[in-house]
Amino acid sequence: MDELQRKVAIVTDDPGWHGRQLVAALKDHGLDSQYLSLTDCTIEIGGNGQELHFPGFEQIPFAFFIRGVPGGTLEQVIFRLDILHALHDSGITVYNTPRAIERTVDKPLTSLLLSRAGLPTPTTWICESIDKAEAILDKETRDGHKLVLKPLFGSQGIGVHLVDKQSGLIHDENFAGIYYLQRFIERKNNEFTDIRVLVIDGIAKAAMLRRGVDWITNRAQGASCEAIKLDANIATLAESACKVLDIDYAGVDLMQDKQGQFYIIEVNSIPAWYGLQNVVDFNIASCLIDSFVKRIADYNQLKVCSN
Repeated sequence: MDELQRKVAIVTDDPGWHGRQLVAALKDHGLDSQYLSLTDCTIEIGGNGQELHFPGFEQIPFAFFIRGVPGGTLEQVIFRLDILHALHDSGITVYNTPRAIERTVDKPLTSLLLSRAGLPTPTTWICESIDKAEAILDKETRDGHKLVLKPLFGSQGIGVHLVDKQSGLIHDENFAGIYYLQRFIERKNNEFTDIRVLVIDGIAKAAMLRRGVDWITNRAQGASCEAIKLDANIATLAESACKVLDIDYAGVDLMQDKQGQFYIIEVNSIPAWYGLQNVVDFNIASCLIDSFVKRIADYNQLKVCSN
């Protein structure tokens, strides 16, 4: 098929190790690929040619693997997602879908959707009022709790703060006038650990324990990664979260409190897997690309049937 001779776009601003893994896995399927930054793309409306322009590609790639959507102003992020929506609405494979990415990068929306589905998430407050945020902090600290203050958009533990009565709230540009507060989960033996579960096509594939040097347990912040058994409880929670968010693949972060209750902390639609790859015995990039290629075939079949 001529369409399958066109290159796959790997959307990223920092290819690195993950990009090389994806390129190799795509080659195993006979597919060429090229990196693409959304910051270089253009929309042309009302012209005589195509609407979407991608530097380095003679024609629109027939599929897009989203490895990264760069941050920026709200306007820049919306524009970049507009490009992905335009592709997806045209019947082009975008993996993960732009809607799934939106659901997961927007922390309040993620929390609402998970909670409404009856899945365990930390007690959370989101508000614009400084006075309301201060009142929440005051009540929680009087009840013996600490709070985690997070930016609405962010990853890898960047910009996250643990706050109590002594520290008070943090006010800076990272929070853009919105206070996203979660009750801090005290963990067994006061250890700084959580669990990352990789889910692909609705099935939990592997899990690892992340052990932090302090309360933030992201590998990018220095946490170590340890292999653990993927038991039924952990798998079911992670798979349920992905079903609610309608996502092709994700890194689901779980945290266990002192009573043994698991909570879904975050669902990452563009997860890194370097740490997990070091503790599992299968090639994660190959597993992702197998799913990606199946999604391409499903889209192509759907277009054939609709014609």
